[in-house]
Order: sequence, then structure tokens, then C-alpha cells
Amino acid sequence: MTDNFALLNEPRRPWLEADTLKQKFLALSASAHPDKLHSASDLEKAGATKSFAELNAAYNCLAEPKSRLLHLLELELGAKPKDIQQIPATLADLFAEVAMTCRSADAFLAEKNQATSPLLQVQLFERGQEWIEKLKTLQQKLGGLHSEWLGQLKSLDAKWMASDATLRHEVLPEAEELYRLFGYFNRWNKQIQERLLLLSI
Repeated sequence: MTDNFALLNEPRRPWLEADTLKQKFLALSASAHPDKLHSASDLEKAGATKSFAELNAAYNCLAEPKSRLLHLLELELGAKPKDIQQIPATLADLFAEVAMTCRSADAFLAEKNQATSPLLQVQLFERGQEWIEKLKTLQQKLGGLHSEWLGQLKSLDAKWMASDATLRHEVLPEAEELYRLFGYFNRWNKQIQERLLLLSI
């Protein structure tokens, strides 16, 4: 398995500063960019294209908390964390709220798509604005949780960096839990964003 941390000259850890990571990526990718090799052979150009693609993939992986944690866990454990189907009890109410809101928004969108009367379309436009507000409020609630989890990730990183390399395995269960939490956020936020996009059309 490729170590994306090593590819971007970053230490293997749960938290990375976004700006620092981006600067490293830009510097490394600038020197490996295939467009710089005008007079190179086809083999050299193919190698540069491969290196550039690897750097891009590494950056995209490490820039996002969920994929960074997954990669860290895979490197440390030698395997992907097991999928757990059960939503944590602390998120059960929010899960139900997201599911119900998205289903109701879908029902409204189906009604809106069938409307042909101009008067009905005006009324539905007003209701659509209400749905946009509801979804944005839910998105803000999710954003608050995301910020809280980022704070937990920074705390986890401090523990990770303070630990002896042989004791870091003790921190991995917390990393695995945060990986799953960021996964719920990404999924739910995407569902809300898709409906916001459809409502704005």
C-alpha cells in the first residue's frame, strides 16, 4: 500500500494543517507536473504523469479528515476498519431527523415537478424557500457537530504525538470512532446538499 503521508513528506498522524499540506502538495506537484517535460521521452512523460496522479491522490486523501483517518488506520492496522451498520445512540435522533427531512423534501420535489399551473408553481416556489431554510438549518446543526469532531481530532493528534510509537495502538480505537463520525457527516451533508441543489433549480 502507498503511504500518502510519506509521498507528501508528512508525518503519519491524525491531524494535518490544511494550509501546510496544500503548500507542500503545490510545491511537489509543480516539480512533477508533466507539462514541464516538453523535450522528455514518452517514458519520462508517462513516469511524470504517474507521479503527478499519485501526488494528487495523496493530497485528496490527506486533505479530508475521514479519508485521512481511514488511510492512517489502514497503514497502522494493515487492514480497513470493520464496517459497523448500527448508528451510535448519540446520533440516532439526528439520523432520524435527516432521514425524515430528506424524505419530506423528496415528496415536495416530486409535487413541484408535476405542477403545471402558474399559480401553483408560485405557491410551490414559496414552499420551496421554506424547505431550503429547513435543510440549511439542519446543515448548520451538522456543521456544529463537524466542528466538535474536528476539535476531538486535534486532541487525538496531541495524544498521538505525545505517545511512544509502541503505545500509539492505544489511540487507534478513538481514531476509528472519529473516522466513522466523519463518515456519517459526509453522507448526511451530501444528502442535504443534493436536495438543496434540486430546490434551487
